[in-house]
Amino acid sequence: MTIADRVAQRILDLCDEHNITLNKLGTISGVTQSTLNSIVKGESKHPRLDTIEKICSGLGITMVEFFNVPDFNVQSNEGSGHHERQQ
Repeated sequence: MTIADRVAQRILDLCDEHNITLNKLGTISGVTQSTLNSIVKGESKHPRLDTIEKICSGLGITMVEFFNVPDFNVQSNEGSGHHERQQ
């Protein structure tokens, strides 16, 4: 699963948690419907952080809360500069 796939799934999960549609998310976040659709359909391979920040603001959550889920948790290998996903 790519980072873009994880972002897309997280957006869909948050819509479910907040009981809103993608259309409503677009309205409250100021992100266009076409941008949201592009992200969740996997057409956007590199969702922009400023877009994710707008989504978070619209949902009343922080970027930390957006990314603080198992799909995004990584553990650093000390001193190696590489990261591993936690299992």
